[in-house]
Amino acid sequence: MPERLFSLAALTVLELSPPEMVEVAARAGYDGVGLRLIPATSVEHHFPLAHDTALRRQTRERLRDTGLRVVDIEILRLKPETRVGEDFARILEIGAELGASEVLVAGNDEDTARTIDNFATLCELARPLGLNPHLEFMPWTGVKNLIEAHRIAENVRKAGHDNACLLVDAFHFNRSASRLEELSRVPREWMRYSQLCDVAGPIPEDMAEILREARQERCFPGDGDIDLPALLATLPRDLPLSLEIPTERLRRQGVSALARARLALETSRQLVETRVP
Repeated sequence: MPERLFSLAALTVLELSPPEMVEVAARAGYDGVGLRLIPATSVEHHFPLAHDTALRRQTRERLRDTGLRVVDIEILRLKPETRVGEDFARILEIGAELGASEVLVAGNDEDTARTIDNFATLCELARPLGLNPHLEFMPWTGVKNLIEAHRIAENVRKAGHDNACLLVDAFHFNRSASRLEELSRVPREWMRYSQLCDVAGPIPEDMAEILREARQERCFPGDGDIDLPALLATLPRDLPLSLEIPTERLRRQGVSALARARLALETSRQLVETRVP
């Protein structure tokens, strides 16, 4: 069986600049990183990698020096007002220049038909660059669960865009009440990487609390209540894993980004190496 690839997601160490993130990932023992070219929110701390040529040069140098690869770029939001070409063409070009192969996409639009059209356009734009857009379902967006994401990806693939993919994030899989039976029906070629974390407790009734958990207080694998062994057993066994585990409480306690990245990787490796009955 091929060795599993582990990538450090930007949200896990969001306080770091991209070059610092690459350095920390290398020191912690990761194989790759995910770079955030577009901020997820208007208030988060963000380094303008897409607009700062010096920062991109420094990031490429650290990637070259460490031998790490860029697994994915994020986060491209499909909104009602989105103009895919105008909004994302340069972002995709930069992602390709950095060596990425995957693109994280969110469907922030309640109009499913428009989301399908925009996702198809994005896939068409990404194809010549060797990029594979992954639609990530999140319970507070217009693509709320795995069933909805599956339906959209299926429509886009039927239209001839075989680089249309799905992204399964363990947190969103749990908080959207998606099921393993649904996941087992997703074709292997629709998934090129997945995001791993854990979360404690039942699904909150308040969506604002789910959002807070997602962005600030996830758990390292094994410290929460998701049946991660069953999830990993249902996903393709060799799927690269992006470790997206923001732990704001630990950051405020002074636990360094390097220490948090190491904990994320150590607990994830222990989980993967555990034999699933």
